[in-house]
Formats: sequence, structure tokens, C-alpha cells
Amino acid sequence: MDKINWGILSTAKIGVEKVIPALQKSQHGEVVAIASRSKDRARKAADQLGIATAYGSYEELLQDTRVDAIYNPLPNHLHVPWTIKALEAGKHVLCEKPIGLSAEEARELARKSRQYPDLKVMEAFMYRFHPQWQKAKQLINDGQIGTLRTIQSVFSYFNDDPDDIRNQPDIGGGGLMDIGCYNISLSRFIFGAEPIRLMGDIEFDPDLEIDRLASGIMEFEDGTSSFICGTQLAPDQGVTVYGTSGRIEIDIPFNMPPDEPATIWLYAGGDKEKITFDPADQYTLQGDAFASAILDDTDVPTPLDDAIANMAVIDAVFESDEKDAWIQMNR
Repeated sequence: MDKINWGILSTAKIGVEKVIPALQKSQHGEVVAIASRSKDRARKAADQLGIATAYGSYEELLQDTRVDAIYNPLPNHLHVPWTIKALEAGKHVLCEKPIGLSAEEARELARKSRQYPDLKVMEAFMYRFHPQWQKAKQLINDGQIGTLRTIQSVFSYFNDDPDDIRNQPDIGGGGLMDIGCYNISLSRFIFGAEPIRLMGDIEFDPDLEIDRLASGIMEFEDGTSSFICGTQLAPDQGVTVYGTSGRIEIDIPFNMPPDEPATIWLYAGGDKEKITFDPADQYTLQGDAFASAILDDTDVPTPLDDAIANMAVIDAVFESDEKDAWIQMNR
């Protein structure tokens, strides 16, 4: 085999507009089937994207013996249940972030996955695969900004539609689950460590009951990271990484368009250097990395332990806001 066959679990917008087209460009994967709870929706998406097979239920897709791996972009509360169902059906799973609704739910998935040692499971934090992030991490590790000390990040958009799944608290809606998870993930990725303690402050929408504005400070052994995420703010995103002798700024850190060159800025030694990257689809790179782990029977780039750790920080931000206190991690 030099390719795996993908099955897509639902006609979610992120899959139809971003991930499926990216997988169709991948070197090591082919999308062969898509499922929806509505056969008509599945057929419409399949025709739109040139996918051969459409199913009117998720169960039918999991029974398809041609499918090697499942991409799961279902609403957050269905990530763990349907990932487990896919494992039970003998499928590898690339599951959208956040991996679940809590660290404990993520641990449940990890426990279940150990029953299937030949199957791969990975949380889909696509940004890590973009060359701009790989370069930024390399520059930091090579000491180009001196000793890493602190990170500042922001991620925001405006959406107050009560019918949008991101604004429904009972199924895992809210800003921290949707975009704050990136602020937390990138901090852990750049430091290559877990926070020791953190403080979070959250504002909830009085009608939607989801967190619409969250701020946090994470303390690591070697520095700090602060972030803002909001779902009722002017759209923005940005990351600045500070060291003792320089800094790195990433213009579009999270949803870099696949057809545009990316730019990061290195400020060091009194100089300002613009580093550009050819257009790259981070979803394609993610799909190929996951497929390669299956084909070569190697570890996935980001194991479930990483997903559990990210969920633990999200849990702690909520706890900190509730208790109005610093929360110690690894308790």
C-alpha cells in the first residue's frame, strides 16, 4: 500500500470546505466515502467533492471494508463516542480538536485505544504541520531569540448565532473549546512542556451560556504564556514569542490560507528578518503525516497523551475562573 482510504464521518463545514479537498490532494490518501445522518446531504456532498460513495448513516460508513481511516469532524460531544465506535470497527481515526469534552473523557478514549494497539488515533491540530510553525520552533530551539521566556497569543471572531453548534454549551460549544485550545496547544508546543500552574478569567454570554471571552496566564518551568480568545470580538489572530535577545511574530498562525505564502518575522541582534514560505496546505500535510504513520506503522506525530494534556489545561482554565484562583497542574 502507498495510500490509505479515507471515510469522512459527517458533512461538517470544516470537512467539506477544508479537510476533504486537502486530503484529495494528499500523496498518501484517497477519500472514498462520506456519511451523514441524511442520505441526501451525504450524496450532495459526495457529488460536490467527487467522492464515490455516500452513506445515510455513520454506522454504514464504519462497516465499509474499503475504508482504512476515519476523519471525525462531528460536534465536540461526539468526538470520543464515534472515535471509539470507529476503533471498534477496525478503523484508524483522525479526530478534530478538541479531542473531547474533558481530560477525563480524553483519558477514556486513550484507555479504549490501548485495546487496539494496531490502530492509530490522533487529534487534528493541523497548524503544527505548517512549515511556518516548524521553522519557528526550530529557530527557538536553536537559540535564535536567546532563551525562550514568554508567549503572547490572540484568536478571535464574532459569532452570536444561537443555532451554530459553537454556541451550544451542552454539546461542547464556547470559545475555549473552539479556538482557545489553539492558544493552549501552541504554548505547550513551543515550550515543549506542560504548565506548572495557571490562572483563567472567563466571561459567559448570559443568553447562550457559552464562554465568549477568555483570558489566561500559564506558568511553565522556564517562562510564561498569556492568551486571549473570544467569539464575540473583532476577528484577529496572532502569536509573538519572546526570548532574552529576540522575538518571533507569526502573521497568520492558525488558519493560514493554503494558496498564499506565509510570513513570520524574526527580530534578533537588532535586525528584522522576513521569512516567507511557499503556499502550503496544512490539512494536506497533516493528512499525509497521519497516513504515513499508518503505512509505516510508526507513532503518530501527536499522541493521545498530548490531547489529554491539552484538555487538562482547558479544564483548569474553567476551574480557575470558577474558584478565582491559581490552579496547580499535575495534582
